[in-house]
Amino acid sequence: MNQDTPVIELKGVGEKTQKLLEKLNIRTVGDLLSAYPRDYEVFGEPVKVSEASAGTVCAVYGAVSGIPNERRVRKLSILNVNIADSSGSLQLTFYNMPFLKKTLRQGGFYIFRGLVQTRGASRIMEQPKIFSREDYAKLTDRLVPRYSLTKGLTNQSLQKYVKQALSFYEFGPEYFSEDLLEEASLVSEREALETVHFPQNHDSLVQARRRLVFDEFFSFLFLMRKNKEFCDGLASNYRLLETADTVRFLEQLPFPLTRAQQKVWQEIKDDVGSARCMNRLVQGDVGSGKTIVAVLALLMTAANGYQGALMAPTEVLAMQHFETIQDYVKQYDLIFRPVLLVGSMSAKEKREAYGRIASGEANLIIGTHALIQEKVQYKALALVVTDEQHRFGVRQREHLAEKGENPHILVMSATPIPRTLAIILYGDLHISVIDELPANRLPIKNCVVNTGYRPKAYRFIAGQVEQGRQVYVICPQVEGDSEDAEGGAPLENVVDYTEKLKSALPAGVQVAYLHGKMRPADKNRIMEQFASRKIDVLVSTTVIEVGINVPNATVMMVENAERFGLAQLHQLRGRVGRGEHQSYCIFISASEKEESMERLQILNKSNDGFFIASEDLKLRGPGELFGIRQSGEFSFRIGDIYSDASVLKQASKAVDRILSEDPGLEKPANLLLKQHLEAAAGNHVDFRSI
Repeated sequence: MNQDTPVIELKGVGEKTQKLLEKLNIRTVGDLLSAYPRDYEVFGEPVKVSEASAGTVCAVYGAVSGIPNERRVRKLSILNVNIADSSGSLQLTFYNMPFLKKTLRQGGFYIFRGLVQTRGASRIMEQPKIFSREDYAKLTDRLVPRYSLTKGLTNQSLQKYVKQALSFYEFGPEYFSEDLLEEASLVSEREALETVHFPQNHDSLVQARRRLVFDEFFSFLFLMRKNKEFCDGLASNYRLLETADTVRFLEQLPFPLTRAQQKVWQEIKDDVGSARCMNRLVQGDVGSGKTIVAVLALLMTAANGYQGALMAPTEVLAMQHFETIQDYVKQYDLIFRPVLLVGSMSAKEKREAYGRIASGEANLIIGTHALIQEKVQYKALALVVTDEQHRFGVRQREHLAEKGENPHILVMSATPIPRTLAIILYGDLHISVIDELPANRLPIKNCVVNTGYRPKAYRFIAGQVEQGRQVYVICPQVEGDSEDAEGGAPLENVVDYTEKLKSALPAGVQVAYLHGKMRPADKNRIMEQFASRKIDVLVSTTVIEVGINVPNATVMMVENAERFGLAQLHQLRGRVGRGEHQSYCIFISASEKEESMERLQILNKSNDGFFIASEDLKLRGPGELFGIRQSGEFSFRIGDIYSDASVLKQASKAVDRILSEDPGLEKPANLLLKQHLEAAAGNHVDFRSI
């Protein structure tokens, strides 16, 4: 059994389970072993009721002190039970579990484990798990892995499949040299994989995770360095000169470029006018005006008689870019002849687009990743503008070079990353920074609150909708299990939360949901309905982080805000504040830990993404194994550029040393590493787009 073995070959995995696993992007044994636990459940010794402090997950041993009381609210069954020991009493609340009324006998002793919360002067435990003393003793002090799930798939079944895969998996020889393993203090790949799924203790888990993070960073950085080598050797086929078209466009715009935009525009002009291919990143905070700089570069390309391509991460965003450009053409009489190319177009529409592109009639091509596929033949592609979700790498460059093209590359990023890390991560790109916002932007008003604020937040949302505005609500999960062992806070999910909101908001408010597991056509339909104001409140996962521009949206509410990195929360906040109306961001923390609230207060104090990213880097440390996830350009499976910054730097040094000693990885000690990296570049989903 190897990494390419289909999961259906595992015992107990039938066609139904195979389809459920596919929803989690698990198709092979390699995918399964790379689906690392999202956190671990630690079963500590039961504590006295009086020691069960709010904001913590704990187990208590007590007796049912009264008759369970059941009440119904619409279709929801709510069962309240009091338990007590010699130190005090605690209220337990169960939802849609009416059978417990007969199971939990008055005077019976049980162990209850869950998150302790406060409600006024009382402490309660909602939806705790129930154990006998014997069953709980078997779990005490174990680290039990918890995986991301989908409806119909349990955590226990996933554990079983992983255990089986590890038993039969044929591990290859170690690809890192003994010197590197010793120098970086790394455990073997086998030990790392076995331990990260089934750790014996916290210390061994730290070491296992560190090896996997190092692997991920090393592969990424190595491929980035090779990309830089390739790019630095490319002579430009398209030396572009500034024309009156861009000057006239700037004069007609209703707003002047900021000083930062002017500086970046000059750097782009210098690049495209030189003898080398441009390979530049424009890093700017949300709302800083990166798009207009990209439009200027594309206009300059068209004015020189060549073609430009603008790649977007989603069809909806590509369509929005297309409509915006068409408006510019009409309003400012620009020379663009744009064409749209996205997957949902009919075969006839695509053929027509291919023809216009190949003939050169279209001088601006806007679309998704389809723009660089084999069927698309360009007449003179001089510039590709892409975003952080579509890093333009070695294989794409080689593909275009084979077509006789060496286009300039401009990458747009709204992910504010501290410069110390940006230099490592963006090693193949020259970096430009737009570090000021347009003067006409109204600052977003922020608040950081606990779950007790929800009723007030719902009333505020209803008021905004009544005024004609729209609202985003973000949840960390798509569906299913709502308990979270990491930090104890319950996790809200998109599907259930949508129903909750429909009940809480006035009947006329249109609520819909969106998440990454939906079919592309359904996602596009929902986003288009939201953009056209047919949906008032959109409940979503972070899939909307790089979503469309909806100036009418004025409220961003994030549930379980403690579960996201500050930089990612700032990205989400950037979905609002784009229109003329005052916008608001509500960060709701389900954790009662003081440090969680302190961290979120940074967002309350500042709307500056680079300041927030720097503060995030200071606050996050190697002690945080899982829980707070970044996203955007560097969507690593397990590594996090903030909490794993020290490992990132170590991997960078290792890459630089190996490349200086053996650039082609031809030495015997590096041959296995070369094979591993070639496989990573060709087969691994995270590295294909580098």
